[in-house]
Amino acid sequence: MIALIALTSAFAIALGALLTGTSVRERAEVRRTLRSLEGYEMDMKGMREQEMVGTLAERVLAPVGKSAIHLARSATPVGYVDTIKRKIVLAGSPPGFEVDRVLVLKVLGAASGVLWVPLVYVVLGLDGLLALMAAGFLWLASFLGPDLALGRKIEWRQHEIALRLPDMLDLLVISVEAGLGFEQAVDRTASALPGPLADEFRRMLQETRIGATRADALRALDERTQVQDLRSFILAMLQADAFGVSIARILRSQADEMRIRRRQAAEEQAQRAPIKMLFPLVFFIFPAVFVVVLGPALISISESL
Repeated sequence: MIALIALTSAFAIALGALLTGTSVRERAEVRRTLRSLEGYEMDMKGMREQEMVGTLAERVLAPVGKSAIHLARSATPVGYVDTIKRKIVLAGSPPGFEVDRVLVLKVLGAASGVLWVPLVYVVLGLDGLLALMAAGFLWLASFLGPDLALGRKIEWRQHEIALRLPDMLDLLVISVEAGLGFEQAVDRTASALPGPLADEFRRMLQETRIGATRADALRALDERTQVQDLRSFILAMLQADAFGVSIARILRSQADEMRIRRRQAAEEQAQRAPIKMLFPLVFFIFPAVFVVVLGPALISISESL
């Protein structure tokens, strides 16, 4: 009987301890949840205060800009974003020519017709066909402006690369024949001749140092530049790696060929000069000469009659 009472008492004590522990754990969980909710509210309040402390551009213009970027990406045709990215790479990724910014400028240029029409008709006071042509020209310039600016950057960069390539190859020949390896010669030559071509050669070296093969780095260089003279040099280097030809001999032959091409390009531009001068001669210089030479004679003839 005493054992049964002791067993019942122990069971009751254990049950009470279990219930008390469960209640304590539940209350601790509730308190922890409440603390987390209070912390969340404090964090939300702090974030709200930080947002209110921010400038007008951060609080108003940034969300508008994100909405404009989303609208521009949804309004552009399929594949156009990849085309813009490729053009930006060919231009050397200049500052101010990010993909989203170009897309937003294109969308704003397409929607600028609602601005140019009242400007031409109301502010400038034009009407008829002249006003229509002026509004159309302004709208077309706004829409094609980013593409034209990006194309101009690409042309300038490709011209600089083609112009620097013969000098770069001459220094490479000297460095390789002096005993340097191809990578060391490229590194030293890029430091001696700064410019877009040097930047591309440095990037090629970085790609080879992180594990890319020389052939893959040269092909990537060709994709980023799209310059015909540089492509010929890259193809010659790829053939030299494939067939085991001496790099110094390839570099010397390529340097001689590039100098010949540069001289031929200069002669071609010199031959184009008379044709380019024909338009200003006919429409601007010859009329002025005729007025100066024939003007007095015409005046004398009119007075004598």
